Amino acid sequence: MTMNFIYKSIIDAILKNTDIGIHVVDSAGKAIIYNQAMADMEGLDIHEVMGKSILDIFPSLTHETSTLLTVLKTRKPIYNKFQTYLNHKGKQINTLNSTIPIMISPGKHGALEIAKNITKEKELAAKLVYLQQELASKDIDHKSLKGYTFRNIIGEDEKFLEAIEVGRKAAMSSSTVLISGETGTGKELFAQSIHNGSSRKRKPFIAQNCAALPESLLEGILFGTVKGSFTGAINRPGLFEQANGGSLLLDEINSMGHQLQAKLLRVLQEGYVRRVGGLADIPIDVRILATTNEDPLLMLNKGILRKDLYYRLNVITVTIPSLKERKTDIPLLTDHFIKKYNNILQKDIWYVSSEVGEAFMHYDWPGNVRELENIIESAINMINSGHIIKSEHISPDMRERLFKPDGRRFGLSLSEDQSLDNILKEVEKSIILETMQESGNNISRCSEKLGIKRQTLQHKLKKYGIRV
Repeated sequence: MTMNFIYKSIIDAILKNTDIGIHVVDSAGKAIIYNQAMADMEGLDIHEVMGKSILDIFPSLTHETSTLLTVLKTRKPIYNKFQTYLNHKGKQINTLNSTIPIMISPGKHGALEIAKNITKEKELAAKLVYLQQELASKDIDHKSLKGYTFRNIIGEDEKFLEAIEVGRKAAMSSSTVLISGETGTGKELFAQSIHNGSSRKRKPFIAQNCAALPESLLEGILFGTVKGSFTGAINRPGLFEQANGGSLLLDEINSMGHQLQAKLLRVLQEGYVRRVGGLADIPIDVRILATTNEDPLLMLNKGILRKDLYYRLNVITVTIPSLKERKTDIPLLTDHFIKKYNNILQKDIWYVSSEVGEAFMHYDWPGNVRELENIIESAINMINSGHIIKSEHISPDMRERLFKPDGRRFGLSLSEDQSLDNILKEVEKSIILETMQESGNNISRCSEKLGIKRQTLQHKLKKYGIRV
């Protein structure tokens, strides 16, 4: 068996089984490789494409607008290019492409395009913009404010009260605010409270998660678009314009790419926004509230956040402690969520059992307040009779984590069915489960936190039947 045959078999397997679209053209712009994922994405059959020119397959493209033909001509790569085009059947395709020049054989060049279908994301973005426009256009000059105020935020822990105090002072200012805290700590609640406590409370409050969309779509959503700036583009105001006079929350700002960070910095410094493809500078008066689920200084040192943007955003810093740092608030929050879901679900639950209450106090809450609320809501749904939340009302997956073996058990004598080896395995499994959750089910990040190799972690996940 020759090496060429082996390489061809491997390449064929990759082309058939990947969900990423792959299209390769020769120096004449004719397709020589076109996989099934790309065919599904573009609504074509492979035999309709192979051997045919790009412009025959996609009549809406030109030599200037086709990334494959552009790369063939310039022999320079194009990365993360958003494209909207029509195939010869008239179907609109929305993709995020990376196109690179390649050498097919000595003296013969071609181009390789790798595409991800973002049609659904684009439709979601359009719906999001529409809903944001509807929200921004509504008359909000009414007696009761929308969203949360600081009176709605529950907690008596000293660190938490300090965060609320900083937030109240931030509400009296017009400066930018950077809110940091783990996922589920209530960053958006703080942002809403700051807005509703400020002089802008009668103006729009608009939130956008920066991690929810590809950067090419996020740019258009934030800054707006001009008709003709790209295929399918229309005249549409961005969130900066929609939030004019009010506040714009940029959630998970650490997910924003450096290029978009630079544009955001320009808006903050100059007070003007320019739509994608536009020439006019539009004056805006928007207060920026930004959140991050990681330590801002750590992200700065890693280069995730631009230094100039960090210092521009970090005028007022609100740091929200995690739930494991404010465990004295757990009984208070538990009572609050029981009352909340009694009302919503029409139940009559009084409190949690002492066993559940103790487990709550010993658990580390990687999902923070949001995780506690979800557990209470789920448990109340499971109660058909009685007034107390017991361990059997908690989902099996959550029960395993809440009542896991931990360091408190090592002082106890072993029972006949609990060998030291079994307990150590349970502890290891629990630590892996918790760290996986903290790492967002990212194996590389989890293995780094645990200080073990990725392959070792994968073996242990399989060993303990932990599904990612």
